[in-house]
Amino acid sequence: MRIVRRPGAFVCGIDAAMDVIGGKWKVLILWALNERTCRFGELRRAVPGVTEKVLSSHLKELEDDGIVHREVYAEVPPRVEYSLTPLGLSLNAALEPLGAWGRDHIYRGAGADPVPSGAEGAAEPVAGLGQP
Repeated sequence: MRIVRRPGAFVCGIDAAMDVIGGKWKVLILWALNERTCRFGELRRAVPGVTEKVLSSHLKELEDDGIVHREVYAEVPPRVEYSLTPLGLSLNAALEPLGAWGRDHIYRGAGADPVPSGAEGAAEPVAGLGQP
């Protein structure tokens, strides 16, 4: 596991968390890996719009931060799978309220009443927002 990128420079906990999950794609990568272990190509399809270079870079950073585990299998051709570590699972749990807030915000913007998280008979998720 890698040491914090900016030791001592954090103003608060949010600052430290954003250092790990900052960027357009990292949270979406985390949500995709929350569903199941994925290979690189599966992740690329699960996060439409991300380039191979950016996905590779973000996976490396998440691995360095101890959020993602990279498993290389000694096969021909080589197989590599990515999964969340226990730290990554706890980070996703911390992001769940943010996802609920985002869903409520989108529903309000669409003129609908907000849907409480976990409510029975809740409306279908908005495309592209995914549910934990």
